Amino acid sequence: DLELHLQRCQQLSVTVLTDHQDLSNTELKTIANSTAPQQYRIRAKLRTYKPQKLHQSVKLHCSKCNSLQEVPDRDDFDFILRGSAGTTPNPELHNTSWYESVTWTTQDQKQREIAIHFVKHDEMLQHPEDTLLMIEGGTLKEIWKLSKRFKCIIPVRSTEDDLELLDLSAPFLLQGNVKYYGCKQCSTPKPMRNLSSLAAEQQPSWEPTEIAQVLGIELLQYVFIMKFKLVDETGALNAYVFDH
Repeated sequence: DLELHLQRCQQLSVTVLTDHQDLSNTELKTIANSTAPQQYRIRAKLRTYKPQKLHQSVKLHCSKCNSLQEVPDRDDFDFILRGSAGTTPNPELHNTSWYESVTWTTQDQKQREIAIHFVKHDEMLQHPEDTLLMIEGGTLKEIWKLSKRFKCIIPVRSTEDDLELLDLSAPFLLQGNVKYYGCKQCSTPKPMRNLSSLAAEQQPSWEPTEIAQVLGIELLQYVFIMKFKLVDETGALNAYVFDH
């Protein structure tokens, strides 16, 4: 556990933070006055690290515009789903040549109407573990249940002539426990009919990168970011960790 490890590091008087056993130790003052890139071996104390909570280190990064954003929490997604649940699915968009639709009305007080569109391959439904489905009007709880059985889930809503993605504040795709997001600034969302080209492939793999491409989504990547403050007798240095 990294958080526990960092706490232990703070308790130690001296911590070796980099390897490079073939290099001699360099003072932080010398490193601070050097031009990058260089390779050093240091011995320093870990004074502070940010963020304090490990889960806060995970961000979403767009490689196109180089922006960073917080990962939306569960409540944000639930709020967007509840908003779309008020829209009645358009029956004219059901049961096309490339997906089969099932609808029902919930038994709760709101009596929501839900539509699930199962994408077909060669005019046949695939096994659940290979199936991509689109859902209208589903709650977060219902979507999580479906994600345990089906390979891919895309939350959508109806327009007059096609299905479309929800607000990009919500994940545009779910695979198991992983939520995939698109960059609001760099994406140009396209209608769901563009997925039919992937469904027509010999063996649809439903890879997130391919799905994002045909739907006009610039895929955001999960990245890990931390900031450390290192000190020795000669000075202090800020160190950053950034990795996919």
